[in-house]
Amino acid sequence: MTKFSFACTGVRADRYAAGPTLVFRLRITTADNARVHALALRCQIRIEPARRAYESIEADGLADLFGERSRWSSTLQPVQFAQVPLMVSGFTGVTEADLVVPCTYDTDVAATRYLTALTGGEVPLLMLFSGSAFTGSGGFQVEPVPWDREAVFRMPVATWREMLEQHFPGCGWIRLPRDTMDALLAYRSRHALPSWEATLRALLDDSGADDPPSSDPLRALTGSTGRTDP
Repeated sequence: MTKFSFACTGVRADRYAAGPTLVFRLRITTADNARVHALALRCQIRIEPARRAYESIEADGLADLFGERSRWSSTLQPVQFAQVPLMVSGFTGVTEADLVVPCTYDTDVAATRYLTALTGGEVPLLMLFSGSAFTGSGGFQVEPVPWDREAVFRMPVATWREMLEQHFPGCGWIRLPRDTMDALLAYRSRHALPSWEATLRALLDDSGADDPPSSDPLRALTGSTGRTDP
């Protein structure tokens, strides 16, 4: 069976992607300079939060994921970051390939909440590989890529932030249920607010827009005043 080893040599934000995307550079090596016709890989990436230190402000931002810092010895468990396929063309001995990982700005996703809480430094990642290898020097055979193939990598937090700034410059993003969006739209239309930012500011500011009438659907979601607490 062909012995494979994997290493991640870098990561960059893909500025030309339609959505937030990271591109990891992989180096794949075979023992004894073996010939590989193709690789069909499954790549799982995990965040290993126990492998770095945290500032106090970061710990506060991670409380909803891991609880109080005093509990971290038992709660600081790996967080799933991505699972993506990768096809690698034929090579002999060693090759490099780009692993393209679409990302999300959805803060309901644990990995995004974790990354958003970090103020700097690096993100400790564990990359796990499996799949099928098409090999053979004098013929053609199919063999598995063992489940124990892995690579560790420390991704700069700055790269993650660069990726988000490319697609959401100076902005955040929040996902809301449809009924809440409908209620916000009704509130915005009723008060002739020019933007979503103005709508949210009116709801957060006690001295903002007038209270909506009792028929306003936002009243049912936010209480009798139609406003939310900061």
